[in-house]
Amino acid sequence: MGDSKKGPKMQLLQPIKIGDLELPNRLVLAPMTRARCTPSKNPLDGKNTIPNDIMVEYYEQRASGGLLITEATAISELGSGWLNAPHIRTKEEVAGWKKVVDHVHKRKGRIFLQLWHMGRQGHSSFHPSTNDIVSASAIKIKGGHARNIKGENVEWETPRALSIDDIKATVQDYKKAAELCKEAGFDGVEIHAANGYLIDQFLQSSTNKRADEYGGSQENRIRFLKEIFEAISKVYPAGRIGFRLSPNGNYGDMGSEDNDKMFRFIAQEMDKYKPAYMHIMDGLGFGFHGKCPVVTCADLKKYFSGPVICNVGLTKGVAEGMIRSGAADLACFGRLYISNPDLAERFANDWPLEKEAPYETWWQATGAKGYTDWPTYSPKKEEKAK
Repeated sequence: MGDSKKGPKMQLLQPIKIGDLELPNRLVLAPMTRARCTPSKNPLDGKNTIPNDIMVEYYEQRASGGLLITEATAISELGSGWLNAPHIRTKEEVAGWKKVVDHVHKRKGRIFLQLWHMGRQGHSSFHPSTNDIVSASAIKIKGGHARNIKGENVEWETPRALSIDDIKATVQDYKKAAELCKEAGFDGVEIHAANGYLIDQFLQSSTNKRADEYGGSQENRIRFLKEIFEAISKVYPAGRIGFRLSPNGNYGDMGSEDNDKMFRFIAQEMDKYKPAYMHIMDGLGFGFHGKCPVVTCADLKKYFSGPVICNVGLTKGVAEGMIRSGAADLACFGRLYISNPDLAERFANDWPLEKEAPYETWWQATGAKGYTDWPTYSPKKEEKAK
């Protein structure tokens, strides 16, 4: 794909390699929970966690981006907790995801699945086998509310601290999910270690008060993430495994006074594995905890030699500037990519952008509305003649 003939070449549209995977441009579809699996009368029957045809269309429409990262996808029953969000646990779910992958590949796209365990952000009603929720420590979320499996607002529950055996089993859940991703044909996976979900709950000192080998020191708090990465690397090569961090966010009642130091340590330690990339939510549009200095992509890139993806509230100009400055190597777009499925083509040709999708369509069961009904741009005759 070429970029506009006017001015210097747009770096966003230049190819890049992550691991052994060649990307034609540096636009990344952000992993966004859209909750578009088909609703079921019985939400525990396993039918409302299967990727459906409208999801196939959604990802296929956006396949011209350099890399697509799927919405967060539950790796286990205990890791779930979002109504109508997809899982990767059963043969039916694998078949649904395989259809997504096949259609993206037909358009010569590349797609990673984001592996998700909600930890204390889940609700026990989603977990009939255990009837509880889990975390690094038994610390309840303050502020806001949880949602149960009926979609009702309810009080947050106090999580059970995972035992050592539980942690080992959870690591294997991640590995099993990666194996199913391989079966479905995904080009790689992203470990969701951001936004206050389970891995983030281990990484941050505000939510990890353990006194064993998984708590206390930086080395101990990163152990869970490293063990997950090592387990998945037996399924996918390290260069096909990315990971996502959110050092600044307060989503899920997160934020720690030592995040500026801890996340530098994470970048440095994870770099030893030579992952596909490090995906950083350094923008503040998702909320800022204010407990330590802001941690930027440029800060963490000093400690990580591989590709870095920047994210949160990016415009074309800001993303281009971050790549040109060396602060990041790829740029992840969410809201812009929702309403502009042909975002790469619009950037390349300097075509106008559609307005953002209305909030009520982001993650509600609205079907095609605000999901797959966004048009691709049709250039006018004078534009085609240029």
